[in-house]
Amino acid sequence: MPLVIPRPEGLYCPLGGFYIDPMRPVTTAVVTHAHSDHARTGHQEYFTSRSGAPLLRERIKSGRLTALDWGVRQKFGSVWVSLHPAGHILGSAQVRIESGSDVWVVTGDYKRDADASCEPFETVKCDTLISEATFGLPLYQWPPLDEVVDEILDWWNACREEGRVALLNGYSLGKAQRILAELKKRVPDEWAFVSPPVENMNAHYRAQGFDLLETRPLTDAAGIKDFVGRLVLAPPGALGSPSLRKLGKPSTAFASGWMQLRTRRGSAAQERGFVLSDHADWPSLLKTIRESGAKNLLTHHGSARTLARYAREEMGLNARELFESGHRERPEEGE
Repeated sequence: MPLVIPRPEGLYCPLGGFYIDPMRPVTTAVVTHAHSDHARTGHQEYFTSRSGAPLLRERIKSGRLTALDWGVRQKFGSVWVSLHPAGHILGSAQVRIESGSDVWVVTGDYKRDADASCEPFETVKCDTLISEATFGLPLYQWPPLDEVVDEILDWWNACREEGRVALLNGYSLGKAQRILAELKKRVPDEWAFVSPPVENMNAHYRAQGFDLLETRPLTDAAGIKDFVGRLVLAPPGALGSPSLRKLGKPSTAFASGWMQLRTRRGSAAQERGFVLSDHADWPSLLKTIRESGAKNLLTHHGSARTLARYAREEMGLNARELFESGHRERPEEGE
């Protein structure tokens, strides 16, 4: 029997009686991380990593929540389950499922690039790998992190010289903290304004010992004069919100892996785009597949068909899409 199968509710482990990141209410959910497209409300019982538990509780509000330590095996039905760092955001986990000699790993969202705001990715050996493929095309190859941080600092300095506000859009959980952690290393005496959702998540990161650039809430500023020359971090959905109207006409930018595409770089909604993703790029996807030692590969999200075909034809694996082509399990909020 397969250890994981697709069902309308999400990925299901029949021998364990649990779902992984289910989209509909279920009895038992193993949640890989706290992004809202993975952490849904309505489940009776949640299992997640210990470092991710405070973030998940912030999102779900109710339901019984059990925190698991990295690598410690937990019995579900007739299978053993353990969580291992995925490197996507703080507390993001891969799910290892063991039944006898058969081992499956569900990666969840993951990345292998440097990130001072979360645990680094851990390679987990397995027989069958279920991998995300959000950026599963050869054109997605991320630039070095230092180069991207240089670009952000140059843009911020240019805004300051022009007397403008530098409004950087990035997801409130994960992306914002990654940027703030990098800026803390580069310009430790600086500070930035942040929107309430970002500041809320910052508190959880700081409580776990992560060193972020000093931040101040938008409410600390009375008007445009207080913002001039400052960096403001806010989620993409905040554009046009009342809290940002007092910024006047800021220089806007978006930090995302989608900025790799010229069409997205030229979007009318943003003046600048910085290629900074919390997902694996094409080389990292292939490296992970090879290092896992898996003979079987199931892909989902994004370019699942392309990644599966490449693994089948070029790597000699038994590989296929987990879901039918065109089926979209959930939006990629965490990018």
